[in-house]
Amino acid sequence: MKIIILNESKAADPLNHVEKRVAVTPGSAQKLVKKGITLLLEQGAGEASGYADKEYAAVGVTIIADVNPVLPTVDMLAAVNKPSEAHLALMKKGAMVVGHLDPFFQQPLIESIAEKGLTALSVEMIPRSSRAQKMDALSSQASLAGYVMVMQAVNQLPSILPMMMTPSGTIKPAKVFVLGAGVAGLQAIATARRLGANVLAYDTRPVVAEQVESLGGKFLNIDIGETGQTKDGYAKELTDEQKARQQDAQRDAIAGSDIVITTAQLFGRKPPVLITKATLALMKPGSVVVDMAATSGGNVEGSVAGETIEINGVKVIGDGYWSQAVARAATDMYANNIYNLIDEFFDDESRSFGLNLDDDILAGSVIAHNGKITNDMLLNAYRGA
Repeated sequence: MKIIILNESKAADPLNHVEKRVAVTPGSAQKLVKKGITLLLEQGAGEASGYADKEYAAVGVTIIADVNPVLPTVDMLAAVNKPSEAHLALMKKGAMVVGHLDPFFQQPLIESIAEKGLTALSVEMIPRSSRAQKMDALSSQASLAGYVMVMQAVNQLPSILPMMMTPSGTIKPAKVFVLGAGVAGLQAIATARRLGANVLAYDTRPVVAEQVESLGGKFLNIDIGETGQTKDGYAKELTDEQKARQQDAQRDAIAGSDIVITTAQLFGRKPPVLITKATLALMKPGSVVVDMAATSGGNVEGSVAGETIEINGVKVIGDGYWSQAVARAATDMYANNIYNLIDEFFDDESRSFGLNLDDDILAGSVIAHNGKITNDMLLNAYRGA
């Protein structure tokens, strides 16, 4: 089996963002090579994460300057993000593409992959099951995002988070309100509490209240009627009436907070707007709001993808690409996810990736195979587009 890893830092996206992560570390590469896998790495792929080419070469990775001549020979392209059409066009029929393919919002790309006869595995589609935890890239990166969002907010706040008692007086602890208690939200709560803040959190799923409280936060109870979560642990979309009741109840909590962090994202759909400009106007000048969903539509009215702006004296951070602020840790975690995925389905006898589409993990995450899109959820989304 031959796997290629691209240098994804060579091209910027529409927001002029340059990818800093890479799909393997020298440590994960060494384990793959020991399995008998031939691993090719585009020159400089790990540099933005702090890993030099010589570290990969030392564990048996082949470093290549030009990927185009070898792309037709590989069995798998493992990436952080979606590859370019130019790279896909060079790959042989039946080869596999693994990465964050953003399938619900990249219909032309996924259709192109299928038409080329390639197999696509979207890491976003890996189910949130106990068995799949070790390869759940969304959760690993979201956990880092929760930490980074708190640290970015702290850097913008003109005060400190912990209570401080001094001869000249006492500084009260900052108030942090976290909207959404999924993986990112829970990490944000834990980080803010470690830094000494008073933390309040809300989620439409009452089942997470215990997790919030176990981290030292308080859970805001809002009666908006029947809510819940999907089988994969994501919050279900609210009705317009429920959204209005939720925003009304949250208004006081937001107005009294020094930092608000929104983490509400709906799988395969645009995120809900949780904070309006009118609510922002209630916050005291110098307060900070972090919109985790800014690059995919935004939880905060007026937030700008990729930027930090000021609205009515409130700093609104919509930078996005959160985990890349800690690119080394993000790469370490993602590389482990990719290794665990390959290891789970690697056939030692044939030294190849065993593509058993009856397996529950592959059934959900393999979205294109044998010339067609194979995921029913995606097909339904595309038909409704």
